[in-house]
Amino acid sequence: MSKMLRWRGVDNAPADWGRCVMSIGQYDGVHLGHQTLIGETVRQSVERGLPALVLTFDPHPREVLKPGSHPPILTPLRRKAELIEQCGVDALCVVPFTRDFARLSPQEFVHEALIARLHPAKVIVGENFTFGNKAAGTVETLAEFGSTFGFETEVLPLVNEGPHTISSTFIRSCVDAGDMRRASAALGRPHRIEGLVVRGDMRGRGLGFPTANLRPPMYSAIPADGVYAGWMTVRGEPRAASISVGTNPTYSGTERRVESYLLDFEGDLYGEQVQVDFIERIRPMVKFSSSEELITEIERDVVATRTILDRPA
Repeated sequence: MSKMLRWRGVDNAPADWGRCVMSIGQYDGVHLGHQTLIGETVRQSVERGLPALVLTFDPHPREVLKPGSHPPILTPLRRKAELIEQCGVDALCVVPFTRDFARLSPQEFVHEALIARLHPAKVIVGENFTFGNKAAGTVETLAEFGSTFGFETEVLPLVNEGPHTISSTFIRSCVDAGDMRRASAALGRPHRIEGLVVRGDMRGRGLGFPTANLRPPMYSAIPADGVYAGWMTVRGEPRAASISVGTNPTYSGTERRVESYLLDFEGDLYGEQVQVDFIERIRPMVKFSSSEELITEIERDVVATRTILDRPA
């Protein structure tokens, strides 16, 4: 597979960029619904002998339109690009979402963001796609513009997981509730957060269970407080981990943290960039009356972690 082209802003498209099959969306999570949409874009691009292009936006539009309301992010931009590339996409264009961009009418959006630089032969979107100032553009509007400007439009239905429609909002609600099984089912993989390992209170080491304290990017979708079984990837190698999310109420903590105890591991992780995949919640966060009670419970957590991670995927 050739390396995916990437550029920021439609004006930075390669000078020789020609016709393409493209899809447009925020694509936070690159979940199963997104993968279906992107996969169809890639399939049709191969069929036509044209490159497959994904157009997405950064930062999240809600932060620009309603500052302070930024939703928890399932996949930071770097991770989103990585997942989109794994779908076989040839090029990714990231549009800086600004107030000026948000003011574009639907027709201006199509002309300036699509026609002038990206030259789509076909645009494939989900049935809930909207665009332009105040989301005035709909899939019907897009099809009308396609007839005018010379591109085809295809609208794909949303994907369901049981009774639920798969969406980034639904997955965020699963993560917020600590339901990692349902989040994984909708994502097609475990929910991941990543970040730098930083120094904490060193209390875990004193208890015999040293933890790696993760500093995730701003707005990361952090699961509900509790203890989880999962994997921490260190230097490209996944390692079994019991993961604690919360304020450490046994010691009257106030800062919400993500701390991972790596099973069967010895070494210093400070300064390492790591990835943490959440598989299953073991228990809620509990305040214990003594360090001894906490140690006993952590020992149970480790046993539960081994049991969960030993199950077939």
